[in-house]
Amino acid sequence: MNEPEITRNQFLRGTSCVAAGIVLHGVIAPENAPCSEGPNAAPPGPKLPYPVLAARPYHLLCLVCAVGEGQREPADPSLKKLLAAIRQDPDRPVLLQCNAGDVYFYQDPGPQEDTPQGADFNRKRDLDVLYHLGLAPGSVLPARALLLTLLRAIPTTAGICGYGALTGKGWEGCAKAKSGSYEKGREKGIYALISPRSAEELAAEKQKSLAAMYSAKAVTIRPHILMCAVCQYGGGLRPPFKDDNLPELLEMILTKRPDVLITFARGADWMMCAPCPGRSVRYNACVNTLGSGGLSNEKRDLDMLQRLGLHFGSPMEARKLLRLIFEKIPSTQDICRRDRACPCVWWDGCGESNQKQGNQSYEKGRKQLMEKLAAR
Repeated sequence: MNEPEITRNQFLRGTSCVAAGIVLHGVIAPENAPCSEGPNAAPPGPKLPYPVLAARPYHLLCLVCAVGEGQREPADPSLKKLLAAIRQDPDRPVLLQCNAGDVYFYQDPGPQEDTPQGADFNRKRDLDVLYHLGLAPGSVLPARALLLTLLRAIPTTAGICGYGALTGKGWEGCAKAKSGSYEKGREKGIYALISPRSAEELAAEKQKSLAAMYSAKAVTIRPHILMCAVCQYGGGLRPPFKDDNLPELLEMILTKRPDVLITFARGADWMMCAPCPGRSVRYNACVNTLGSGGLSNEKRDLDMLQRLGLHFGSPMEARKLLRLIFEKIPSTQDICRRDRACPCVWWDGCGESNQKQGNQSYEKGRKQLMEKLAAR
């Protein structure tokens, strides 16, 4: 990690890394990027090649351990640089490299970042971390998603950084393995590593986005959160609500503008999601779901669009759209259920809670809103 910043193109073009596209999830060069125009275009974002932070898996444990020791940042210069880069851009991609060998040789970083315990201990520790995370050597994930997954998947460093008994030379483990530092850092949570959005910022965004929504000819919203709005309504939530603008949108539709146009947008669209603590402003993305970087929500959007026969960018009158949703989607089961156990980038708590039966608040809200719309 002496030079932790590399671009995806540099990684892919390395002499031993030409075939790494699968591990890097199909990264493409800028000249091959998809067209950015049209209703299905991706939201604006960083241009490829985008700088990737390279790290050994065990480095993630060291970051948490430093926080548990009461340090703002690690003493080790390379770890200090890694954490500073993550804090500057919490959703920046991180490449996990380790000396795995075998068919994963293409991403082996060499022994430069090995600790004094020796090659076998370092190799085992890195692979143990990846095993608990459910990831392969060479995996690339957004930093926040990676750290959230780590905190959930690895409650202790016992058996990873140190062992119950010394079995031989080179297996002494890290001197801090039994200090409890990692466990203390884990208890402090993600905000000890990455700062949350401030209350002042969220309040200001709430005010500005509501004003924009009330004056807009067409309200922009990502698809699946209209189902979230129905769940909120069925659960008794009414305006004001500080974390999103969904209750205010439903109130506007029911009492003032039933025919306001609704346009489906990709990502955590500002008009509806501006005050959400789990919104990444830089990427117009949802980061509220543990370890997913928004993947579960992206799938919900597309599953819902397919069920409705609609697309991103298609405008529809609000009353007609809600009636279509209620007709085509009577339950959250098909859209929101998730069968993946944590840790997994497709897992999220809402989907897990919908596992055996649909969200009862959605079904209640659907019935209530159908009655109100019928009365208009």
